[in-house]
Amino acid sequence: MNSPDAVIRPSRSLWLSGAALLACVLLGWLAYRLLLNSHLDSERHLAAQRLDAFALSLEATLARHESLPGLLALDPALAALLREPDNPRRQAAANAYLEAAQQGASVAVAFLIDARGNTLAASNWRLPRSFVGHNYAFRPYFRDALEGGLGRFYGIGVTTGEPGYFLAAPVRDQGRALGVIVLKVGLEGMEQALSGTGDTQLLTDSDGVVFLASERRWRYRALAPLPEAVKARLEETQQYGSQPVPLLADQPIGITGGEPRRIALPGGTPRERMIHARPVGSLGWQIVQFGDTGEARAVALGGGVAVAFAVAFLIGLAAHFRHRRQRREELRRFYAELEERIAERTADLTEQVAALERTKAILRETRDAAVQAGKLTTLGQMSAGISHELNQPLAALQTFADNASALLARGRTEEVAENLRMISDLVGRTGRIVRQLKTFARKEAATPQAVSVAPAIEHALLIVEPRRREIGAHIAVAAPPAGLCCLAEAGRLEQILVNLLRNGLDAVAGQAQPLLDVSVATEGSLVCIALHDHGPGLSDEARSHLFEAFYTTKPAGEGLGLGLAISLTIAESYGGTLSAYNAPEGGAVFALRLPAAGENHAASDA
Repeated sequence: MNSPDAVIRPSRSLWLSGAALLACVLLGWLAYRLLLNSHLDSERHLAAQRLDAFALSLEATLARHESLPGLLALDPALAALLREPDNPRRQAAANAYLEAAQQGASVAVAFLIDARGNTLAASNWRLPRSFVGHNYAFRPYFRDALEGGLGRFYGIGVTTGEPGYFLAAPVRDQGRALGVIVLKVGLEGMEQALSGTGDTQLLTDSDGVVFLASERRWRYRALAPLPEAVKARLEETQQYGSQPVPLLADQPIGITGGEPRRIALPGGTPRERMIHARPVGSLGWQIVQFGDTGEARAVALGGGVAVAFAVAFLIGLAAHFRHRRQRREELRRFYAELEERIAERTADLTEQVAALERTKAILRETRDAAVQAGKLTTLGQMSAGISHELNQPLAALQTFADNASALLARGRTEEVAENLRMISDLVGRTGRIVRQLKTFARKEAATPQAVSVAPAIEHALLIVEPRRREIGAHIAVAAPPAGLCCLAEAGRLEQILVNLLRNGLDAVAGQAQPLLDVSVATEGSLVCIALHDHGPGLSDEARSHLFEAFYTTKPAGEGLGLGLAISLTIAESYGGTLSAYNAPEGGAVFALRLPAAGENHAASDA
């Protein structure tokens, strides 16, 4: 007969074995989950580093060409063709200019579109598939540029069938947009970079349509079904040609959340993938990476099994730790090599950004130096009159001082007091002249602010006063509205006014009754300062070249032809304009328009 202890002992042994087995399974499962989460977090971190590096490279590539359309639009040959689109000579000059610009900037193509969307000139004018004669009014970059901004657009070329990144800027003439200049930049290098990473990466637009990918067959597919409005817009703009845009995978793909999902990409079987995404650029683009979780799950499963066997067998525990040490060393070397490559690429990008900033600083310094040189040139040309303006009160000071000494010796104190009052007035007059010259000549920081219009006109009149008296001219100034202010800088606004006043006085010099009218008015949100000289007016040739640098109608030695060019540059830097036309009653009118500003923030005129 079996004893109770003999019956209980096998039952207890089975219970302990079951508990041990359950503990091994639980510890193994817990280790698996912890390792899996760790590897997935590590994969997310590495993917974020890869995406950051690619995003920085892509943004640097796009930013390198951002300012180029605006610079090319300044060439007079483009505006000339837009004004005379049927002139073969103008078209040949524009074609040659765009061809040279395309080769120098290393872009795919550069072309000029008029206000109706017709292409008038292009850098590929020699090729059979030239853009000349085609209408691109349906493209978004054309409409964005005409509305006054920088047009940006990625799409397939409707003429060549080749994709590219389009940048467009308006071509202006006296503030009016005549047409648009467009650059097409190829992104083949970025697609090769995607293919060379060894990862599954792709670039999508703001609608979730893939346009660059490490596998070319994935291009022009959508992450999720497109709304009908988006389909209609893509069809209207022909962004990706006339081909349909199917789904990329067997189900819609969301790029948020970061949890593994089982999806099937074109030409492949369903697999679990980690989806990583990062925004890039200013157009709503996303760089997306599909990570494979197979390795992470395999590593986590191996660790869990190792932990389970280690609880049961001490030998397995030792083998498990040895395996983990080896694996950690491999991962450490891999992470170190990857971080080193990322650091090198980041350093290159940082150096490129620093070089761009240095170039921008040089351009700003050159512009400010040209403005300051224009001031000093104006003072140099007027130095004789200013010297006379100062010598007169100085001579009078000497006379009054001598008289006061003689009168004081005779005891005629009342007359001495009168002489001292006159000396004080003359000192005040001389001080005002010197202070205004210092204010005009000093170099100011480029910080636009509210400037009172009336004091600026008074100071400019004071500076040109010697020239006015020299030719016997009369300057009639209509009183501006009380407290009227404009957005500018006091010194630079006075520089523009001095240039315009001197040109007007030169225009009426030699007339029997030289006259110059100055008026101020508001035009909506703008302040308009108009200077009307009653001289011979502007010739057709002078009007067409008036604001070009080094163009002058004055005799040699009396001007460099920079005054109006610098004045226009200053006005446009504040969002204003400077224009010229002939008045119906005779003479020329120069109109300076600047944004209006509140009188409570007017800059000091001291």
